[in-house]
Amino acid sequence: MKKTYLKNISVILLVASLCFGCNQNNTEKTPVELPPIEVKVEVPEYFQLRPEVEKLFGYSHAVKIGNDIKISGAVSMDADGTPTAAGNFEQQMINCYADLQKILNHYGCTFDDVVVENIFTTNMPKFLEAAAYRNEIYTKQFPAGSWLGVKELAMPEFMIEIELEVFKKE
Repeated sequence: MKKTYLKNISVILLVASLCFGCNQNNTEKTPVELPPIEVKVEVPEYFQLRPEVEKLFGYSHAVKIGNDIKISGAVSMDADGTPTAAGNFEQQMINCYADLQKILNHYGCTFDDVVVENIFTTNMPKFLEAAAYRNEIYTKQFPAGSWLGVKELAMPEFMIEIELEVFKKE
């Protein structure tokens, strides 16, 4: 039994000396050179489709950060902010997409780059009747998104508002 006990202790000491080695008092470590890390700081880029109107109402029509672009809801209005196509749901929808196209063009994007589309409407049945128009807008795939019936939009004449999120490929 003593012989086995001494043998086990010898094995433990041998393993310990191999693990800790002769340099256990050496606290100096050789520095490892790592490649430099490039940190890209993303700065928001703001875009205004109608600067005077947007300043008056307190918003930017789009903000781009890196590859992501958030586009505020487009409504049917003229350059002065006056609602257009009052009472004509289909024309208001066409006008919204026309404004969104201008913003996408500014960033070098198309509707194929849209990843989220949220539609707000005061008249869901009219939207559902006109929704097929979106097939002309989205020719490759439809984005994720929501269709929301709301009580009212910013002005009583507005029947539809469409906001987008875009991922711009580099």
